[in-house]
Amino acid sequence: MFDLITMGRCGVDIYPLQTGVSLIDVESFGKFLGGSPTNVAVAAARHGLRPAVVTAVGADPFGQWVRQAIRGFGVDDVYVGTVEGPPTPVTFCEIFPPDHFPIYFYRGEHPPDLRITPESLDLKAVRETRVLWFTGTGLSQEPSRSAHAAALAARSSGWTVFDLDHRPMLWESRQAAERAYREALPYANVAVGNLDEVEIAVGTRDPEAAARALLDAGMEVAIVKMGPDGVLARTKDEHVVAGPVRVEVVNGLGAGDAFGGAVCLGLVRGWPLERTVRFANAAGAHVAARLACAEAMPSTDEVLALLGDRPAAGSGSEVRP
Repeated sequence: MFDLITMGRCGVDIYPLQTGVSLIDVESFGKFLGGSPTNVAVAAARHGLRPAVVTAVGADPFGQWVRQAIRGFGVDDVYVGTVEGPPTPVTFCEIFPPDHFPIYFYRGEHPPDLRITPESLDLKAVRETRVLWFTGTGLSQEPSRSAHAAALAARSSGWTVFDLDHRPMLWESRQAAERAYREALPYANVAVGNLDEVEIAVGTRDPEAAARALLDAGMEVAIVKMGPDGVLARTKDEHVVAGPVRVEVVNGLGAGDAFGGAVCLGLVRGWPLERTVRFANAAGAHVAARLACAEAMPSTDEVLALLGDRPAAGSGSEVRP
């Protein structure tokens, strides 16, 4: 039995090793594990959970490397398929701290991670995992959409988290995304998203109204990330607004994945909502202060150090809990 199974994107992130310049002027790059749900699994593993990821790679050297990297970070790759034909996706970004990180997806028309099928799923494992984490992007194409539907239909207990992750360039239209999100919402009991993403799901970007709408849609926990204003989280009985943990931002792209892995830890451990959100905020801040995503995911002790106003040695971060 896994503590966490995530479903969705994986690939290779090619990040510039020079910041503050466009790709036109970048001279060297680093290779990192990428894909939001894959990185959420990595983040959870760093906290001692037992995660697996349901995804697929191409039959190419990058695919071999991704599978090797997943295992190396303590995530089970038993549900990572290999698809002949399409290459393993590659993603480039530009880094303009503190808040501008353009992303360029090289995924082709039908990448491997959107070719997972209902038949490829271990529905017993999906049913029994303590947390199932799925993303909006996984609903964007078939057969991945049907695989997600089968996984969601198999769930009858535990936490099912809908990461409202929305990448407009990966959808045929905004309307298609809105329909898919609203069809999937009743199968989840936790929703996590930023202001743009909650608007796709429930039609409003007002944090309070969005959280209420998510609860009305069946969520037991609604988490709305408000950027520089922190995070709003609600249950039927709890209301939490957590301010941001201030750091010197290097690359904000992996912060949400670290946040997600920390949320999974709180759910598995049965933490109160406020503790979970404060911990997740600090986990995201830890990664935002570093270049990499998966490699930068913090341990539980590193997050607690941030919350205690004791930045980890060499982080160079200014911390204000």
